[in-house]
Amino acid sequence: MKIRCIAVDDEPLSLRIIQKYAADLPHLDLLATCDNAFDAMDFLRQNPVDLMLLDINMPKLSGISLLKALDTKPLVVFTTAYSEYAVEGFELEAVDYLLKPFSLERFVKAVNRAADKLEPQKGKQETLPDFLLVKADRKLYKVDFQDIARLEAYGDYVKIFTKDKMLLTKERLNIVEQQLPPALFTRIHRSHIIALAAIEFIEGNLVKIGDEKLPISENLRELLLEKLNRQG
Repeated sequence: MKIRCIAVDDEPLSLRIIQKYAADLPHLDLLATCDNAFDAMDFLRQNPVDLMLLDINMPKLSGISLLKALDTKPLVVFTTAYSEYAVEGFELEAVDYLLKPFSLERFVKAVNRAADKLEPQKGKQETLPDFLLVKADRKLYKVDFQDIARLEAYGDYVKIFTKDKMLLTKERLNIVEQQLPPALFTRIHRSHIIALAAIEFIEGNLVKIGDEKLPISENLRELLLEKLNRQG
């Protein structure tokens, strides 16, 4: 199973180097690159991420401030040109600390350290069932993943649309998302998660699922296309 990763750095050259290095590692899935902490925070709120490659010295909100602000923290490898931040980085339990410019070999070592920490968690994920248990209408439904077309946030509830019915369950969308296999589902918007198999077509920033055309957030469009390309 791949390590789901994002890179956060305000320097375009640094992001290009990380993208180049990541392309050489089959076990690393670089989901997104962000050039500021606020975009990264928004992406992390909407997507499960295992590892964040995080620059420290960024304008407005530093990498360290970003990490402290997160309720749920992925593993972190700090990337920076300033060695004086190393101590604070490790105090925040960073997996590793890459001093720019770093080599491919050093990058691989840092990623492998993260992989070692994630291995027990990944093993547990592989034993997950292929269905979702949904409480709705005072009943407990067993819904196969393959029967789910899409999910929609509805206040403190989630609407789950299957091939033949809609179930309304009292749960937050991000909680339900954690129970879905990322190879089969993807979030396209703050309020929408879709099954990749249910897509009829994509038109601009809209995706057709059944009778609905749903909006695709700009920062999630690339992830959607990447997942579709992997299935092709």
